[in-house]
Amino acid sequence: MFDLSLPLVVAVAVTFFVAGVVKGVTGMGLPTVAMGVLGALISPLAAANLLIIPSSVTNIWQLLAGPNVTLLMRRLWPMMLAIVVGTMLGAAWLAEGDTSLTSTALGIILVLYSAYTLLARQLSVSKRLERVLSPLVGVVTGLITGATGVFVIPAVPYLQALRLGKDDLVQALGLSFTVSTFALAAGLAARGVFRAENLALSALAVVPALAGMWFGQVLRGKISPALFRRIFLLGLLLLGLEMTLRPLF
Repeated sequence: MFDLSLPLVVAVAVTFFVAGVVKGVTGMGLPTVAMGVLGALISPLAAANLLIIPSSVTNIWQLLAGPNVTLLMRRLWPMMLAIVVGTMLGAAWLAEGDTSLTSTALGIILVLYSAYTLLARQLSVSKRLERVLSPLVGVVTGLITGATGVFVIPAVPYLQALRLGKDDLVQALGLSFTVSTFALAAGLAARGVFRAENLALSALAVVPALAGMWFGQVLRGKISPALFRRIFLLGLLLLGLEMTLRPLF
C-alpha cells in the first residue's frame, strides 16, 4: 500500500508515541492524532490500516480498567450496534481511495471536533432523549468513522452529555472506540482493502502507543490536564485547517 522506509517507520513510531501520550493524559485522542498526522504523510486508507492494532489494544485496556463494563454495554448497545452499521456503510468512501476527498473530510472533522471541544458548553441529554438519540449518534459516528478513520464525532460529546461518572465515562469511551475500531477493520476487510502486509507495522506501533500511554499517565499527575487539553486541541485545530485547505494550494 505504501513504500516501507526507515523515515516512515520512525514517523509511525513517533506519531503513535505522541498519540499514546495524549490518550494517557486525556483518555482519548489516539486515533485522532494518528490519523491526523499519518494522513498528512500517507493515504488515509493506509493510515487507517496502521491504526487497527494499536487502537484495539489501547481501547480494550481502557474498556476493562473499571467495574461497570456489563452495565454500560446494556445501556449503550443501541448506539454500539448503530456504530457498526454506519461504519460498514461509511467504509465504502475510504475504500474508494479518493485521498483528496477523505483527507479533506478528515480535516473538517478535526476542525469541528477541536473547535467544539474548545468552545462549546457542556450539553445534557435526558434518559428519554437518550433512547432516541443513541442510535442516531451511533449511525453518524459510524459513517464518519468509515469515511475518515476517526471515531470521536459525535460520539465523544454525546457520551459526555450523558453525565456519566468519571470512571464510567472513561469506560464508555473505551467501549465506543473498541467497537468503532473493530467495525472499521471489518468494513475495510469486507471491501478487500485491509492489507495483511501492514499488520506487522501496525503491531509494532503498539509498543510506542503503550509507552506513550504510560508516559501520559505520569504526565497527568505533573501538569494541569486542562492546560494540556487546550494545547492539544489548538494543535489539532491547526492540523485540521491545513488538511482542509491543502487541496486549494
